[in-house]
Amino acid sequence: MQALFSTTRPTLFVLAPLLAAASLCAAQDSHEVWMIDQSNSPGKSFGGILYIFKGEQLRGQAAAKATPEVIDLGGAAAAACLAATGANPVRPHMLFFNAAQTHAVIAFVFSGHVLILDATARTPVACLRATLASNGARQAHAAIPSPDESYILVANQNGKLLERINTDYRSNTFVLDGSATLDLASCTTPNGLPCEAAALRPNNAPICPVIDASGDLAFVTLAGGGLFVVNPRTTPMSIVGEYTMGTVHGNGCGGIQVRDTMYINSGAGTAAGNPGEFDLYAFPVSGYSPLNPPEFPFPTVVFADDTEGRDAHGVLATKHGRFLWAGDRGLDVIEVFATDTQVRVNTILLRGSLSDNPSPDLLDISPDGSRVYMSLRGPNPLSGSPHVSIGSTPGLGVIRVEQAGRHGDFQAIHGVTNVDGAGVERADPHAIRVRQVRRRP
Repeated sequence: MQALFSTTRPTLFVLAPLLAAASLCAAQDSHEVWMIDQSNSPGKSFGGILYIFKGEQLRGQAAAKATPEVIDLGGAAAAACLAATGANPVRPHMLFFNAAQTHAVIAFVFSGHVLILDATARTPVACLRATLASNGARQAHAAIPSPDESYILVANQNGKLLERINTDYRSNTFVLDGSATLDLASCTTPNGLPCEAAALRPNNAPICPVIDASGDLAFVTLAGGGLFVVNPRTTPMSIVGEYTMGTVHGNGCGGIQVRDTMYINSGAGTAAGNPGEFDLYAFPVSGYSPLNPPEFPFPTVVFADDTEGRDAHGVLATKHGRFLWAGDRGLDVIEVFATDTQVRVNTILLRGSLSDNPSPDLLDISPDGSRVYMSLRGPNPLSGSPHVSIGSTPGLGVIRVEQAGRHGDFQAIHGVTNVDGAGVERADPHAIRVRQVRRRP
C-alpha cells in the first residue's frame, strides 16, 4: 500500500476512518519470516534449524531483539524423512511456499531430500528423496512449487536431473513422477544438439528452475553456463528453448518475473585472484517453441560485471515491480535496477557499523513492501564459493525500503549461532522466505 501525504491536518471525522483503515491494513499485512540455518543440528550430522519470526517484531532496530520460534529440523522432520526414505536429511538449503502458503517446501541439498511441512502446524506431512542418477549422485538444490499448486520442480543438481513432484496440498499427496524426469546430461535438444557438451553447455547440473506465472515455463539455470526453458507439464518434461554458455553464464540462482519479463541472474565467485561474475538477463515469457533455433528468443543483457569477488545470488522485485534488487554476497552490495528502463539506478552498500562482512545471500520482501529481509552467511559457509560466501555476522538482516524501492537503509541484524564442541561457529543461514499469514480480501 502506498502512503499518501497531505500538508493539511485532517479533521477528527476524517482521521478516525484513516486510523481504522490503517489498523485493518496492518492486520491484513501480518506475516512471518522463515529462515533456515543449513548447518547441522547441534550434536548431530543432519538436520538444521528453522527460525520463524513474526513480522511485527522486525521493525527497525527492534529486529535484533526479536524472539523467533525455533524448530530443530533434526527432530520430527528428520524422523519423517528417515521413515520415508531410510536416510536422514542433510543441509536444508532452499525454502519456498505453495501459492496458498499453507505448506513449506524445503530442499536438502546434500542428501537430496524434499521435505513438505504444514506451514501453520509446523509439522512434516511428507518427505521424498531425489533420484539417484546413473552417475551415482543426487542432490536437491532447490524445489520450487508451481503457481497453480499442481507440481514441484526439483533441481537434482549433481545428478543432473530435472525432476517433478506431482502435488495435491489439500490431501497432502506428493508423488515423485519418474516418468516426467528430464536427464540434462544425456538428452538431446529439439535442434538435435547434445544437451551437455563442452562447447555448448559443459556442466548441466541444474541450479534453480524459475517458474513463470502461468506455470507453463521453467527457466533452468545450469552450473557450467547455458540455460534451458522447459515445459514442466509434459511427460517427460520437454525443452522449448535452448541457450549456450556464450549467451547465459553459469551458476545463476536468482530469478523473478515482472509483468511480461523474466529476470534471471548468473555468476559465482571463483578462486581468489580470478574474475568474479555478476550478470542479469531479461527474457520474454512468450515465444518459446521446440521449433525455434538455439538462442531464440534472445535475452537482453541488463548488466554484466566480472570484477574480482563478484558473486550474484538473490533477486527480488519491490512493491509494484518498479525496481529489481539483486544481491552480491561477494562485494556485500545490492544492485538496484529500474524495470521500466532496465538500467541500474543505485547500489546499496551493506558493509558498515552493523557488519564488516554481511555476505547477503537470499532476499525476500514484506507484503507491504516496506522491508527487505536477507539471510546473512556465517564464517564457515557450507555452500557456494567459500571465499566469497564467508560472512562475519550470521543471521537475519533487515533493510528499510526507501524512495519507493530505489534505495534501502540496512537497519538491523538478528544474529544466530551454532557453536560446535570445538568452539567453532557453524551457523550458516541460507534459505529465507516471507509467508503472509492473513491475506487481503
